[in-house]
Amino acid sequence: MITTNPDDAVDVLARGDLCAIPTETVYGLGALATNESAVASVYQAKGRPANHPLIVHIASFAETSQWIAELPEWATTLAIAIWPGPLTLVGKRTPRALDCVTGGQDTVAVRVPNHELRLQVLSELSARGIGGVVAPSANVFGHVSPTTAAHVESDLGEYLTAHNGVILDGGSCTLGVESTIVLATGENPVILR
Repeated sequence: MITTNPDDAVDVLARGDLCAIPTETVYGLGALATNESAVASVYQAKGRPANHPLIVHIASFAETSQWIAELPEWATTLAIAIWPGPLTLVGKRTPRALDCVTGGQDTVAVRVPNHELRLQVLSELSARGIGGVVAPSANVFGHVSPTTAAHVESDLGEYLTAHNGVILDGGSCTLGVESTIVLATGENPVILR
């Protein structure tokens, strides 16, 4: 099902199902980051290897400390300057970051996307106390990342329909390229992607 109502996306995610949601970069396949079963569905839908970590999308910089234990000063400055935007920071994880999200690593990746609908959904989930959504690109693993709801429907529509998921149509993504990923565990940044 395709919807343009962000409340539909919030309800689907809150109940533990999947929702494809736009960002400024590409459409992401969203699931609550704190729901192990929902996260497992992301891997299943995409055919993604379970040891590949996922990025947690959050509503604001203030939520970073829920996921990353400590950020160097340069990383805080960078995040405040760019977020919301296409920057992902990887830092030492807090206990909230589940192994299924981190691929068993001791770090977690987070970002604040710059898309009005995405931020609206993330803010509402945060207000409900269940914030943090994993959101790899909403396509079968190895396929081209989707930049429209129609692309998502073509690649994952059958799976989403069969598993009570939805696609939140927010129009075309403006960038079409995934976010830059920066390792933020040391004195200097390391660009990973």
